[in-house]
Amino acid sequence: MKRALPVLVLTVAGLIPVWRYAPQQETAAPEAAAPAPSVSAAPGSTTRVVTGPTVDTEKGPVQVEVTLDGDRISAVRMLRQPDHPQTTAAVPVLIEETLEAQSADVDTVSGATVTSDGYRESLQAALDARDS
Repeated sequence: MKRALPVLVLTVAGLIPVWRYAPQQETAAPEAAAPAPSVSAAPGSTTRVVTGPTVDTEKGPVQVEVTLDGDRISAVRMLRQPDHPQTTAAVPVLIEETLEAQSADVDTVSGATVTSDGYRESLQAALDARDS
């Protein structure tokens, strides 16, 4: 009887990761090359919208769109993101940090490392495209 409680606790602790497991989504075929970022601007305006490339991650594709007012980042929008609760919670944090830092040099959000890495990669490509 003395062993029953520890066995029960350890069994539940061992089953928690199994309950939380979410299998990866299968992707069709990997893209040969990511399309180049696109830049659009109204004539005579200093506001431009730059779309970063789609970055394929383990959790799913990530794509960022950046609105620039001159050289200043005025808005960031996720066009594509993994369908995962941790990603959903991380996106507002990543966008807020981007607007504060005015660059792609943002911290990884705990629990959403893969998405954070894909976000930074797409964002940096979009910011690089603004200069070309």
